[in-house]
Amino acid sequence: MKKSNRVINKRFNLNSNNIEKIYQNTRVTNTSTSNNKKILNILNGVKKDGDNALIEYGSKFDKVKLRKSELIVTKEEISEAYDSVTDSQIKSIQFLKQRIEKVEKSLLKTLSNFQFKENGVDISLRINPIDSVGCYVPGGKAVYPSSLIMCAVPAIVAGVKRIVVCSPPSPNKKINPLILVAGDMCCIREFYKIGGAQAIGALAYGTKTIQPVQKIVGPGSIFVSEAKRLVSNTVSIDMPAGPTELIVLSDNSKDIDFIASDMISQAEHGPDSVCGLITTSKTLFDNFERTLSNKLMNIERKKIVTTSLTNNGFMIYSKDMDLAIDFINRFAPEHLELLTSKNSLISKKITASGIVLLGPYTPAASSDYGLGTNHVLPTEGYSKTNSNLSSLDYIRRFYVAKCSKKSLAKYSEMMQRIAYSEGLINHAESIKDRFSDN
Repeated sequence: MKKSNRVINKRFNLNSNNIEKIYQNTRVTNTSTSNNKKILNILNGVKKDGDNALIEYGSKFDKVKLRKSELIVTKEEISEAYDSVTDSQIKSIQFLKQRIEKVEKSLLKTLSNFQFKENGVDISLRINPIDSVGCYVPGGKAVYPSSLIMCAVPAIVAGVKRIVVCSPPSPNKKINPLILVAGDMCCIREFYKIGGAQAIGALAYGTKTIQPVQKIVGPGSIFVSEAKRLVSNTVSIDMPAGPTELIVLSDNSKDIDFIASDMISQAEHGPDSVCGLITTSKTLFDNFERTLSNKLMNIERKKIVTTSLTNNGFMIYSKDMDLAIDFINRFAPEHLELLTSKNSLISKKITASGIVLLGPYTPAASSDYGLGTNHVLPTEGYSKTNSNLSSLDYIRRFYVAKCSKKSLAKYSEMMQRIAYSEGLINHAESIKDRFSDN
């Protein structure tokens, strides 16, 4: 295949000497100094001018001129939204909501049942919800009621009392009806027509219309992701969840059609999506582009997909599976699909990924829409230190401990020794006093 006919221009042969170079060539940096300045100016504008800034930036960036009163989604708009969606769509959203609820309730139940008892020491774990959270739901050409579910349901399960949703309006000054219906199903009572970095500023700093929240969650554009980073010294955030990423690791060519379909599905999120294939099969490496090109001939959203794959897509051939795994852990992708003969074994060697999906019948799309896993995942390598969004992001955890006199006496000498070693004499005395003769 001639280079001019290629969809994916980034093609590499991986070895131990070029792993860092390939990483630098495939890891897309989505922010710039100029963008940072623009975003900071927007945030400062919201902090200074409040609602007026929201209206100004909404008109400038979203091309929607709203009055202050129109920033708030009304009950009438929510009611009208139900008239614009089908019964099957409502049932599908309800299905997704229930799947997420089941997983999150199971997670919190496991955590709340934690208890440690040993020789008179009794430690339990107390969990309390945070007071408020702001959920950002992206807009644009795609519609994301699923993202609202992913952000709001874990908060509901955790017991958060105030859940706020921000999403950019369309030119008709409306929020997409599917998003409104999803919000209503989650009993959202604060819903605002605000998008972009200005929405993050409103949630962080507050305006006359919007009270600030304790935490901001949800995916978004590079501007939203960077805005979250910049306000993180004022308000807690879940993670910098930016443009989507997918890496597929395969050792054979039997699933070549599935791989092509999955890369196309993730690429359609936007032109800044990152999709890559890593394989130890030379046959797959040599034939994949042809399969991908054939599938691209008759797809929807072709321009977005093609732009994404051309600009950010990559293919890597590695003779060594362990080296391929090393690269994946270095890249730390948002989604990782394992289509190999040793999925379980390889999955145990993965140390950094937002989610690991095993086998041909667990595509990334299934994790987005119904497995019960959350699709708000760390991108840009943040899975090295961050985890997927869950009810754990909405709770405060603290230990409740009790020690008997007998147990304290047993451990007293060791405790005092550590205190004395650190020069904290009164710490040691505090323990020692329990057993002094008065």
